[in-house]
Amino acid sequence: MASQEIEALSSALARLPGLGPRSARRAVLWLVKHRESALPALLEALAGVAETLVECQTCGNVDTSDPCAICTDPRRDGRALCVVEEVSDVWALDRARLFPGRYHVLGGRLSALDGIAPENLNIASLLARVESGGIDEVVLAMNATLEGQTTAHYIAERLEAFPLRVTQLAHGLPVGGELDYLDEGTLAQALRARRPVG
Repeated sequence: MASQEIEALSSALARLPGLGPRSARRAVLWLVKHRESALPALLEALAGVAETLVECQTCGNVDTSDPCAICTDPRRDGRALCVVEEVSDVWALDRARLFPGRYHVLGGRLSALDGIAPENLNIASLLARVESGGIDEVVLAMNATLEGQTTAHYIAERLEAFPLRVTQLAHGLPVGGELDYLDEGTLAQALRARRPVG
């Protein structure tokens, strides 16, 4: 049996996504073993984030400044706006460095089962950003789930009143994917989105 403090740390780590009780215990053991070098750096990083972390009032991203680094970057194309469900989606897309514009985080997706309605998401602030002008294209980058596609459809309908192009990420076969390993929904979407060769 470990001490109450070590058990509390293990329990706290186990609540993080991707870490279960066993992985949390291994992390705690590693921290204990490397406490002179790893623990102070980890504590300092956690304290720094706790003191400075804010939500960007413009896009909903999480950063240490408001507005965030993406919103204030002059190299970004302010005419293109990519709408995503969560902050993790911004980070994933931005890590790929393929989208030159700015982002808007909804903070979730529509879900009747979970009681999440349009007013529970950052849709009003999205519409206000579009209404203020200067945006030529809105890219709907929702997850390929029923709720994600319902959210994309709802937003596309709300954006019909504005003179801009509304696009959506393509869905279908992944690069390197083999047909016999794909689910029926992915195959159906790939067939619907087929295009001419050449």
